[in-house]
Amino acid sequence: MGIFDILTSTKRPPADAKQLSQQEVLQALMSLNRPTAPYHLVDGQAEGVDLIAEWRIVDAQWYEIFAKAGVSKVFKIYLKLDPRKYEVRALDKEYSVTWSAGVPKLSTSGEYFRGQKYSFSSGWRFGFKETLEPGVVYNYHFTTKEIKKPIQDAVTGCGWTYKGVTFGKL
Repeated sequence: MGIFDILTSTKRPPADAKQLSQQEVLQALMSLNRPTAPYHLVDGQAEGVDLIAEWRIVDAQWYEIFAKAGVSKVFKIYLKLDPRKYEVRALDKEYSVTWSAGVPKLSTSGEYFRGQKYSFSSGWRFGFKETLEPGVVYNYHFTTKEIKKPIQDAVTGCGWTYKGVTFGKL
């Protein structure tokens, strides 16, 4: 693994890995969706890509957690499969989030990021619980690795390369 691979989040499969079909890669990626994950993968056809991985910030089950955590930025990974090269090209984009009455609104005004990103945020809130006893009300951490690593593992597990794109065409 070279420095360029590290800077672009590129992960390569083991040399002896069997290269699966494009459909099998898509199935492996979609199998990452589960109700307990703070992210999900959705069809990206409207955006000109195969899939988009994103925080579940607009999901009713999750947005209260994100709002309480004070999340002000979210990021998405745009994924495009290239079956000729057996690679999934990935582009990270970051968006600002504003909260209105506890409901998230994504926007790109002010700040916008495109490339490869690693970020981490964590915190906890001490206060009174529902039982009126003092204690930790919530504890959280969000990291881009929570989304990126399972995707990289699924892609390389199918014998494909996960290629992070910083500049150029996805």
